[in-house]
Amino acid sequence: MNEAMFSQIAMLVFLTGLIVWMGVIVWDLAKKSKDGQVGTIGLMTVLGAGVVGFIVKTVLVEIMQI
Repeated sequence: MNEAMFSQIAMLVFLTGLIVWMGVIVWDLAKKSKDGQVGTIGLMTVLGAGVVGFIVKTVLVEIMQI
């Protein structure tokens, strides 16, 4: 395994962990603020849009390189 392959695998693993951790933080924020169901959905939607944008950008870059 060379350095480039290790870096790509490590970024994928740690980035996935970071995204999951951000989801846990948003969930905890919704619980502590007692937002209710609509507020929790709103928080997940708005704060999750950045994650979705990052994933879409990554997929598009990979498609364009092919």
